[in-house]
Amino acid sequence: QVQLVESGGGLVQAGGSLRLSCLASGIIFRLNRMAWYRQAPGKQRELVAATTSGGYRNYADSVKGRFTISRDNAKNTVYLQMNSLKPEDTAVYYCAAGDRNNFWGQGTQVTVSS
Repeated sequence: QVQLVESGGGLVQAGGSLRLSCLASGIIFRLNRMAWYRQAPGKQRELVAATTSGGYRNYADSVKGRFTISRDNAKNTVYLQMNSLKPEDTAVYYCAAGDRNNFWGQGTQVTVSS
């Protein structure tokens, strides 16, 4: 049974930082592409950042230079370090695993106040 469990969300003021974590189980973590998506109210879910098994990383233009995705294969965990947060970063953040986003976590709320 595959499980992705996100944590680290919360309320933060604009300009602040948060670090999200996603602990995976039931998959061979080191072989999987891992990604963070987000969905704001009334908007479509969008890719925030992804990292492949080979360590390649890509980011949405809106978060480049502010967010960093990383993975610890020994801990089966992917992280999203979010700095210089803006109110428009407010969303539910989801972790996804697999080349086709085969598996999803339940999401964690990030709220950035102005």
